Amino acid sequence: MNIFSRLTPRNIALLLSFMTIFLLYTPNPINNTTDSFDDSIFEASCSCKTCIMGFMDDDWFVYRYDPTTPALLNRKNSAMRRDTYKWWRGLQPSTFRVNYSEVVDQLFSLFPDKEHYSDAGPDRCRTCAVVGNSANLLGSHYGSLIDFHDVVIRINKGPTKGYEKDVGSKTTHRILYPESAVDLDNSTHLVLFPFKIRDMQWLISTFTTRHITRTYTRVKSSINADENKVMILHPAFIKYVYEKWLLKHGRYPSTGFITILFALHICDQVNVFGFGASSTGTWHHYFDKTRTHYKGGPHGGDFENKTMHQLQQRNKISIYKGYR
Repeated sequence: MNIFSRLTPRNIALLLSFMTIFLLYTPNPINNTTDSFDDSIFEASCSCKTCIMGFMDDDWFVYRYDPTTPALLNRKNSAMRRDTYKWWRGLQPSTFRVNYSEVVDQLFSLFPDKEHYSDAGPDRCRTCAVVGNSANLLGSHYGSLIDFHDVVIRINKGPTKGYEKDVGSKTTHRILYPESAVDLDNSTHLVLFPFKIRDMQWLISTFTTRHITRTYTRVKSSINADENKVMILHPAFIKYVYEKWLLKHGRYPSTGFITILFALHICDQVNVFGFGASSTGTWHHYFDKTRTHYKGGPHGGDFENKTMHQLQQRNKISIYKGYR
């Protein structure tokens, strides 16, 4: 006997419905062939000759790079997951109690509260130079090359005056925190890297009451800067760099390494200058003799260095070391 003759009309309707749903939601095996992949993931995502997001078939890069992680803080994205907030607060003294939401409200009553760099697309080619403070810049004659970039990001106190031939004169973004603060001109964006909530409070104070003169050491109570060009790195971005890129090496990432990853998120091409040792193997700043070393401090410097060179080998950044 035909099986359908034993089914009631209701059962037949249910069976047909199930078969329809199955056919609609079961992938076609042909679509799983390599020829049917969305070719857009292999197309250049900008108008530069090479793009950071172009040819996203690099598993190593795709695993680490998360374009959904917010690079910059605003009121809309300020809420943090519990684990992120706990990790970030763990970088600062546990005895220091502050209402984070109130601090955010204060921040964005003073500074721009908007999305930044959300204009990525096939017509954009934003070139960025990340300029560190290594002595390998001395005698490099990179100045004009650095200034040719659309965005020139300098870190902490690295000066340009007197060093223009080697480091350039253009600064569009200055990365700083209270302990590394310097005066800026009105053409430069102040980008605060908040390793602690006190850093956010200090930023508010510098433009208002100027009452914060100390964190764990003495800091400038005010600086010259354009309040309309202030940006705050999202604390979640620091954790993202630490976990996804450094795989939890060290206690937290260095300012320089975070800056490179920040550039990877806002730029289409990234060139890196002033990182590493000089040609003689010494580690110090180009503007003073302060000794530095990538293996020192709370950072996983050796792993950061290896990751930077992985990015170079995979054509995601270019590193200019100042000597042949």
